[in-house]
Amino acid sequence: MEKTCTEVWKNCLQIIKDNIPSQSFKTWFEPISALKLDGKVLTIQVPSLFFYEWLEEHYVGLLRKTVKKQLGDDGRLEYNIVVDKSSNSGSPYTTNMPSNGNGAEAKLQSMPIPVSINKDIKNPFIIPGLKKLNVDPQLNSNYTFENYIEGDCNRLARSAGYAVAAKPGGTSFNPLMIYGGVGLGKTHLGQAIGNEIKRTMPDKLVIYVSCEKFCQQFVDSLKNNTINDFVNFYQAMDVIIMDDVHNFAGKEKTQDIFFHIFNHLHQSGKQVILTSDKAPKDLAGLEERLLSRFKWGLSADLQIPDLETRIAILRKKMYADGIELPLEVVEYVANNIDNNVRELEGAMVSLLAQSTLNKKDIDLSLAKQMLKNFIKNTTKEISMEYIQKLVCEYFEVPVDMVKSSTRKREIVQARQISMYLSKSHTKSSLKTIGAFFGGRDHSTVIYACQTVEDLIDTDKKFKGYVHDIQKKLKMS
Repeated sequence: MEKTCTEVWKNCLQIIKDNIPSQSFKTWFEPISALKLDGKVLTIQVPSLFFYEWLEEHYVGLLRKTVKKQLGDDGRLEYNIVVDKSSNSGSPYTTNMPSNGNGAEAKLQSMPIPVSINKDIKNPFIIPGLKKLNVDPQLNSNYTFENYIEGDCNRLARSAGYAVAAKPGGTSFNPLMIYGGVGLGKTHLGQAIGNEIKRTMPDKLVIYVSCEKFCQQFVDSLKNNTINDFVNFYQAMDVIIMDDVHNFAGKEKTQDIFFHIFNHLHQSGKQVILTSDKAPKDLAGLEERLLSRFKWGLSADLQIPDLETRIAILRKKMYADGIELPLEVVEYVANNIDNNVRELEGAMVSLLAQSTLNKKDIDLSLAKQMLKNFIKNTTKEISMEYIQKLVCEYFEVPVDMVKSSTRKREIVQARQISMYLSKSHTKSSLKTIGAFFGGRDHSTVIYACQTVEDLIDTDKKFKGYVHDIQKKLKMS
């Protein structure tokens, strides 16, 4: 029985998943779908040209090996790339590309764009001589790529930002939409792109503006009857970095003016960078025609940084400030402030200030005492819920799966360690622990605890897992 394209690609994914980090797999491989299998040629669909370029640059070797493993030495891979999702026919416009890993050098085809411009026509919106003006880009010089720590939480957005900075307006992700929660580095990354462009291409006109500031400028231009000057200024920019575009909600006239500015810039090959606290599909109060343009390029999310990234952020700040702190203090701060980079850095500044003012050495005791305003969990009682959350974060497994009936090895391991630690660190009875972890009885808890103790005695790697988690609990 011949395999289908779906079966072949599913088998490929199982191999790929075991060879790359889970976050990278979610980012780069979960959005891919298998389209067809024609003999020994497997065609997969990727959502953008950026995906194609990234896969070919970073994973072509792995892809080639997995396809050949499934289809034999003659196995080849082709990409079906979504070029334009806004097709009037209702289905996206796509184009096919071969993989460079197929043995022949793939040549990039010219990609069609929704609108083309005749460069011989003089644009009436550009003011002669404005390009010669020295426009202040309104950028913070501290916001650079060098100061922006990379992790699984931001790798896609950071990589896309680098590409935009190297070739503003010349990539397939224009606009670049960066979205995520408060304090995760949207403004930093947006301005880092602007600073890099100004560093390498000083003649480029770059402007950073918050959405609120833009709205206020628009209102002022209406009052002063200078709306043409306002529009002409922004249309003359090479790069616009618009921060917090979710604040456009409900401002219909401002949305309308930005719609026209956006169109002019995009059609002129200029770069637009946007930041938002939500993905384009979740933005409310914005006109559909504006939202559709926000979706033209690449939307990259910033997630909550993992522990290793948080520690790296703190170490970077320590290095920049020329200070050294005990490792246990760094780990304490990173363990307890886990959802906001801004608060993480603010806590470090507060700790340094308190140490300087009180002329005390920074140790774990001082850190716990001085960071009460930042750390909510300083005096919390350890609960089964908290233990479960900590264990699941450590092993990168979903919390709800631990309470399920699944017998997957990694889930069972997380469940048993959670039960073991709940027995050791809480006053809960065996019956209560069993009930909490999916309605199990006390005998299951006893078995789990015995299993963990046996593995601690016989498996050095497993023992390290448990000790790491116990260390995090003690620092809570």
